[in-house]
Amino acid sequence: MKVQYGDACLSLQQVYELTRKFMNGISSVTGSPRPGQAHRVVTPEGFAAVEAIVKENRHVTVNEIAAHLVVSHGSAHHIVHDKK
Repeated sequence: MKVQYGDACLSLQQVYELTRKFMNGISSVTGSPRPGQAHRVVTPEGFAAVEAIVKENRHVTVNEIAAHLVVSHGSAHHIVHDKK
């Protein structure tokens, strides 16, 4: 298989692991949450809080917003830039 598929080929250990999972009842390996993967919760209150912070100081940074709201930099960035 390695000759045919190159580096895209699964290792023998990965095949064994997937076989074990399927034998234990797992029907899909896609869409399952991964350990350590961030879960983003953006609420209307968060949007309002960011809006108030920005109105108070137009030069505030995303890091300062994140620290003030006790959220991750990514969540603060999402609120500031992807507001819909």
